[in-house]
Amino acid sequence: MSQPKISLIGGGQIGGNLALIAAQKELGDVTIFDIPKAEGMVKGKALDLMQLRPHDGYDSNISGTSNWNDLKNTDVFIITAGIPRKPGMNREDLLEINLGIMKDVAKNIKEQAPNSFVIVISNPLDAMVYTFYKVSGFSKNKVVGMAGALDSARFRTFLAMETGCSVQDITCMVLGGHGDTMVPITRLATIGGVPLEELIPSDRLDEIVERTRFAGGEIVKLFGNGSAYYAPAQSAIEMAESYLKDKKRVIPCASLCEGEFGINGYFIGVPSVIGSGGVEKILEFDLKDEEKAALDNTLEAVKNTVKETGL
Repeated sequence: MSQPKISLIGGGQIGGNLALIAAQKELGDVTIFDIPKAEGMVKGKALDLMQLRPHDGYDSNISGTSNWNDLKNTDVFIITAGIPRKPGMNREDLLEINLGIMKDVAKNIKEQAPNSFVIVISNPLDAMVYTFYKVSGFSKNKVVGMAGALDSARFRTFLAMETGCSVQDITCMVLGGHGDTMVPITRLATIGGVPLEELIPSDRLDEIVERTRFAGGEIVKLFGNGSAYYAPAQSAIEMAESYLKDKKRVIPCASLCEGEFGINGYFIGVPSVIGSGGVEKILEFDLKDEEKAALDNTLEAVKNTVKETGL
């Protein structure tokens, strides 16, 4: 029986970790793709990962390439291509450079694997996933952005650190754009089913929400060069696994809204059901006035970035 085929566009830090986790979970055979100048690097990473397999007994194959033809009939693409953030840069600063890269990637993916499911990680996320969708002509359920999965994981992490409770028992979601205007929905967050707002004083909760909003920047500052890669990789793999195994996981992702939450025509972080059909459903719920205002605010930020793509 042939294995699913997973292709990773961009062989940097996230790409390497995506390949590692996909192999460890035996989700399928993995190809790491990068530009010809970086072909040796991705071939080297693939070979290194192949030599890791005997220790834990994974049987996924991992290869590296700079040839688009090697990606024919891919089942899942995860796109990390583009330059990472540097200190002092916001995600929008990346737009101009990464826009050209994403247009090229979209054209090639359409040619090689028009039926694939595509997860975009490249920043600025909300504009990059929109660009891929517009240029590729893919259906809306086959294109999604990895944002809320990571933002929610960061929120859960900070809540676990604050309370000393297991991160596994913390449930929360972060909606909106993948940037400083994201909207953690604190009233729906629970720890072991107990409402979060009953357990953490509101002023302290506000501080944790603020840290979640700027969590990516916090890591960029600490690194001094480059941005996060372990948690983003795991977040995207969670989405890919739900698609490949038809798990119907509910994951906050940048999905195309067509009326949900009063948003029309934009990819924005919303609770999305991912199964073998791709994004099969968006779970909608009533927002309180201040949550709606915060979501409208993040939507404006997304609109402005998308406008700059000229698509």
